[in-house]
Amino acid sequence: MKSIDKKWLYLIILSVVWGSSFILIKKALVGLTPLQLGALRTLFAAIFLLLIGFRSLKKIRKHEWKWIVVSGFLGTFIPAFLFAFAETQIDSAVASILNSTTPIVTLILGAVLFKIVFSKNQLIGVIIGLVGSLLLIWTGADVNPNQNYWYSTLVLAASVCYALNVNIIKRYLQEIPPMAIAAGNFIILLIPSFLVLVFSGFFQLEFIDNTALHISLGYLVILSIVGTGVAKVVFNKLVQLSTPVFATSVTYTIPVVALLWGLLDGERFTIFQAGATAFILLGVLLTNRK
Repeated sequence: MKSIDKKWLYLIILSVVWGSSFILIKKALVGLTPLQLGALRTLFAAIFLLLIGFRSLKKIRKHEWKWIVVSGFLGTFIPAFLFAFAETQIDSAVASILNSTTPIVTLILGAVLFKIVFSKNQLIGVIIGLVGSLLLIWTGADVNPNQNYWYSTLVLAASVCYALNVNIIKRYLQEIPPMAIAAGNFIILLIPSFLVLVFSGFFQLEFIDNTALHISLGYLVILSIVGTGVAKVVFNKLVQLSTPVFATSVTYTIPVVALLWGLLDGERFTIFQAGATAFILLGVLLTNRK
């Protein structure tokens, strides 16, 4: 399959998988705390990836491990907890829409840290996208007064982490197989995740006859293996096949899937929020124009 066809195929796969991740996080939080969810999500994904990709670790050279460590924390560990805490207060669909600011943040950080030049259209796109994000937070707070929309800033912080990670993969890890990057990321995260899990009080929970916990763990296993483990390998490959901005453009289509799941789950979404979403997507499209 041609490279151009592969990157679009990977984009579609990631859209469906990550678009479904937000509702899985919401369901898993019914029986788990954000700390437990983030730690278990990372641990389950780590076990899965090391079982299938441990041999690929030999492809990582000694001087590249520092970037593997940084990539692991920015691309997986920190966002896992940020999204978990955010979705305790805001709807899963809104979280996914705010996550679509990742390409804009990628462009800004690329210009600041990696000396990528802005065009006029891209500057306008950045401004429009940021205005859209503020409008979405404001309208969401108005529609859902019982939700704390300050937690939206956690999603924006996760976007910063993703933006830094994708630039690091493209610049410093371009020649490493995607499976090796993913396996390397997660072997580094095993101990930190286990320590967080111990600290979270997970091992003091009552597991017998705890239906909510059992259901939450079921959702979490799907989220960890498919939404984190498999998706991580696919995304690493997408970054290597394309550009950082194209790879993060998966966040345009993620909200479509997440919004459908949210509506099916009874979440409210108004015409004003749709307008704010259109602002964000317009900004993202402008930042990606040649």
